[in-house]
Amino acid sequence: MADASTTHSPVSGRIASIDALRGFDMLWITFGEEVIHSLCKLIHHPLTDAINQQFEHVEWQGFRFYDLIFPLFLFIVGVVLPFSLTRRLEAGANRADIYKHLVRRMVLLFFLGLVVNGLLNFRFHELRIPGVLQRIAVCYFISALVMMNTRVRGQVAVAGGLLVVYWLVMRLVPVPGIGAGVFTPSGNLSAFIDQHLLPRPFCCYTFGDNEGILSTIPAVSTCLMGALAGHWLRSNRLPVRKALGLALAGVASLLLGLVWGHWFPIIKNIWTSSYVLVAGGWSLLLLALFYWAIDVRGYRRWAFFFTVIGLNSITIYVIRSQFNFGIIANIFVRGFIDYLGPYKPLFWSLSVLAVGWLFLWFLYRQKIFLKV
Repeated sequence: MADASTTHSPVSGRIASIDALRGFDMLWITFGEEVIHSLCKLIHHPLTDAINQQFEHVEWQGFRFYDLIFPLFLFIVGVVLPFSLTRRLEAGANRADIYKHLVRRMVLLFFLGLVVNGLLNFRFHELRIPGVLQRIAVCYFISALVMMNTRVRGQVAVAGGLLVVYWLVMRLVPVPGIGAGVFTPSGNLSAFIDQHLLPRPFCCYTFGDNEGILSTIPAVSTCLMGALAGHWLRSNRLPVRKALGLALAGVASLLLGLVWGHWFPIIKNIWTSSYVLVAGGWSLLLLALFYWAIDVRGYRRWAFFFTVIGLNSITIYVIRSQFNFGIIANIFVRGFIDYLGPYKPLFWSLSVLAVGWLFLWFLYRQKIFLKV
């Protein structure tokens, strides 16, 4: 009799938990953050103060929930790769056509990132070149190339190797006038390179860019960690075993990141290797939880709210940068919202959230999905 773990065919279809997790992640950088801040300010308690703090970035060193949002999204980009790219390779698709698709998608994502940064304002001297979508574009492209030309072990080696190389470069290469191995905002090598190679303005600290040049190297590892999780989900193992494996990998990544943090501090702004592992650990744990609840146990109704967002995550990210959903919300609430007293900020943020979600729900009902 065959072993139970090998009786399942590799998964090639859509996994519902991935869309839901992507929507959960995107919620907090579109509308959900303001809801949390408004609620926590309304209820003064040490617990709500602690929760409110988790929805703000650490100024430099450390880790909060809000520092997970971007790497989690980049991780999910990687998770999807084995389901799209590897499947096409296994089906015998023309590699030249795939390369063209990768280049086209990278260029389009980069362009949309510039739109988010204000390209359509035509004030090019104020245009920030790096950005969230720009980093996703580059990391997606490099990760896809690695996947197309290496096996899983090779992808593990590349992901780990990039983290080690980045650590050694940041530790050993001296910054002129400062020295080597300095991880302060003004003294680190990543900031020095940004200052000399990137046009300003920067985001979101004075001396360099959050999505700067050198720090994109470890960000590729974040995407590749997601790709490795995607390979695991596509395997022929039992679903429960997959969820358990993701959870164990998440714990291991967290511990390794915390230990490495003693030599290479956990800093989001320069995407340190320890930060990659800590964020990757939490990403793996969240994926394990969503996969177990939605795809293993079959509890899907609660996730519909997130799935609607997740299926058009790039759409809402770009449109929200160009259009204020509060304009529509104001049409419906302007007659009475001023009478809500201290509840006004919370109700307003919930109203804007509702308008944004209903817009995405309309796209969902019409089967309109932005594919880049």
